[in-house]
Amino acid sequence: MNYFEGTATPWTELGDGLRRKIIGHTPQLMSVLMQFDKGAVGTPHAHDVHDQIAYVVAGSFEATVDGEVRVLRAGDAFIAPHLTSHGVRALEQGSLLLDQFSPRRDDYLPPGAQA
Repeated sequence: MNYFEGTATPWTELGDGLRRKIIGHTPQLMSVLMQFDKGAVGTPHAHDVHDQIAYVVAGSFEATVDGEVRVLRAGDAFIAPHLTSHGVRALEQGSLLLDQFSPRRDDYLPPGAQA
């Protein structure tokens, strides 16, 4: 698919106040919207092979990257190269991240959608 239509693409409920919407992907790159309820947590973790940039579209987050904690607001971002621990906590209702992954997160795709 060469275009993404936000209103035609439903959110995937992940539980614990988190929702995901895949914007688009190629084998080398993936863009994902992540919506958070106030207080929802993206549990700290690290990726073995995926580099990640997370851009704050709306709201605000307490972000921890490699042990450093900062408050990020709309227009800010964090960079987490693979093997770097990172996590967030939403400080406002409806806080929204645009996550970019390289390579693509195949575990986010439904079965058979890896083409």
